[in-house]
Amino acid sequence: MQLVRGLHNLKPALRGCVATIGNFDGVHRGHQAILQRLRERAAELRLPSCVVIFEPQPREFFAPDNAPVRLSRLRDKLELLAAAGVDRVLCLAFNRRLRELSAADFVRTVLVEGLGVQHLEVGDDFRFGCDRAGDFSFLEQAGRQFGFSVEDAITIELDGDRVSSTRVRNAAQVADFALAQQLLGRPFSISGRVLHGQKLGRQLGTPTANVQLKRRRAPLNGVYLVSVELDGRVQPGVANIGMRPTVAGDGRAHLEVHLLDFAGDLYGRRLTVVFHQKLRDEQRFASLEALKAAIDADIASARAYWQRANS
Repeated sequence: MQLVRGLHNLKPALRGCVATIGNFDGVHRGHQAILQRLRERAAELRLPSCVVIFEPQPREFFAPDNAPVRLSRLRDKLELLAAAGVDRVLCLAFNRRLRELSAADFVRTVLVEGLGVQHLEVGDDFRFGCDRAGDFSFLEQAGRQFGFSVEDAITIELDGDRVSSTRVRNAAQVADFALAQQLLGRPFSISGRVLHGQKLGRQLGTPTANVQLKRRRAPLNGVYLVSVELDGRVQPGVANIGMRPTVAGDGRAHLEVHLLDFAGDLYGRRLTVVFHQKLRDEQRFASLEALKAAIDADIASARAYWQRANS
């Protein structure tokens, strides 16, 4: 898959594609249905498929403190789009200049002059442009003017409700990971590189991998039963994700994973942590001794869970 960062990197040789536009946060089953039809239309027209995304996501630009918690970082999203068979991703910086583009200017600058779109897949509730004039009807009119076709994106439902990023977030926040997996089409997970931390877990007798989140906010908070695939083997464990209120923190959320019966160096490795069940909320303890007792209890619960799961 080819990644193009910014319109200025769209060379004339790249013009001509079948495209869709959106955040694609989580690349859930609804997104996957759109991407499948995108590939089908691209094959019919013998053109590359292209997904247009924005960084930051528009709501993060307008209200960073109130924007929805991300399900996937940019790197995760790109990996999922590549796995879905997308040929090209155009990542546009959502900044003041892009925000001030009218719907007509967006169509002309991005879709026509930039991408040379021949066919566009877009939801009938999609809106764009500083004047909010860009909707499905507007795109149909623009398509007739500039010579590209427009088609309603597929809506996928589960149990009578639309599959959406919001629904995945809500399921994860109440630890309904079975529902989250149904919505995503894969287990709910968070990926990141293992960094050096305060090494407090090692001092407490439970070494942890400090997994880099790179997010303003974490999509989960608490202590969870998790698993990590390492060298082809599933390694069970327990994880804490949150602000670590018992120890002096840096004001950011952290993901710390203790793998059961594991000895090895994980620094620098990129882990995908799969969440299975919530044990408890994160809480402040009166002392490190009380924290250690709670961690020991969490590990005992994890061992019992995995013994039942493997029996």
